[in-house]
Amino acid sequence: MATGKESAITVRSLRYELTEGAGVVAECRALTQRALREWFGAAGGPERAPVADALLLVSEVVTNAGTHGGVPYELCLDGTDRALWVQVSDTSSEPPRPHGRHRAARASGHGLYLLQRLAARWGTIPRGVGKTVWFEVLVVPEAPHPLPA
Repeated sequence: MATGKESAITVRSLRYELTEGAGVVAECRALTQRALREWFGAAGGPERAPVADALLLVSEVVTNAGTHGGVPYELCLDGTDRALWVQVSDTSSEPPRPHGRHRAARASGHGLYLLQRLAARWGTIPRGVGKTVWFEVLVVPEAPHPLPA
């Protein structure tokens, strides 16, 4: 017999077909920012650190897809009550890999380092056409558990 409250998790999803050309990174950031605001309310505001992290990571992953991955062709956003899961698909089957040790002074090459530092989880999924790089950001932190009396 189960005791306690059972909670249902709400999942929201959006899929966007991306086009080649200038502006795709800004478009993906804007779509993500709108979803965060609509799905998470005040917790999805741009002044919050997890939201800023999510927007930075969207920029990095979409930029990397265009620079190293061929052509980015889809952005998928999935949100639960606490987290945002982002997927960016591109036409290259090559998984992302760091170009040596991270060096802060370099002008580029920070994308994977940022994913490792800012995302709760991230990974790559091979696809029939190319691959998908995904990451998860916890937008609403888990409520602290009360200390026993």
